[in-house]
Amino acid sequence: MTEPAVTLTDYGLTLLCAVLAWRAGSRVRAELRPWAIGLFAGAGAAALFGGTVHGFFGDATTLGYRVLWPATILAVGATGLAAWGLGARVGGISAGGRRLTRIVLAAFVAWVALVLAGRQAFAMAIVFYLPAVIYLTVRFARLYRRGPTPSRREALIGFGLTFAAAAIQQLQIPIHPVWFDHNALYHVVQAVAFVLLFRGVSGE
Repeated sequence: MTEPAVTLTDYGLTLLCAVLAWRAGSRVRAELRPWAIGLFAGAGAAALFGGTVHGFFGDATTLGYRVLWPATILAVGATGLAAWGLGARVGGISAGGRRLTRIVLAAFVAWVALVLAGRQAFAMAIVFYLPAVIYLTVRFARLYRRGPTPSRREALIGFGLTFAAAAIQQLQIPIHPVWFDHNALYHVVQAVAFVLLFRGVSGE
């Protein structure tokens, strides 16, 4: 295992997301449920594939890398798709929300085609994922302004931690440069964020 801290924290994130996706099946209201499950399942799959790449297939010439790295990118994109769908439905679905969902689905299909055609830099994942998270954050912020409930507050704290985790990763802030680097710390902070987001969505 070439990057044990990154791999193990990724696998821990996978396990957490699997539990949250399972619990979303009974705790989240019906119109949000498939999107919430998709959000946590997609994030868990991305962590599983990405952790395996970091731990065992860091060499880009290996078959494992060539299979698992695109799978990681696609899983992150699927998580973004779920975030778009969830954002369109929190607080109630409207005609505009349905229209947005159709547009995003079409964009996702085109994006998948680009990834499968070889556009597999991690920036491709961010292009689809980040705007979705921003949109979902804005939707919860507006709901909180209309009715500041504890669950909405927890969701917003979770989004804040998500952006903090992204900053940790991009600025490469470690606890230890070898034993617990910026990617491992990112996973831990993101895990807390997912728990808070689950509490926010399940209380919506």
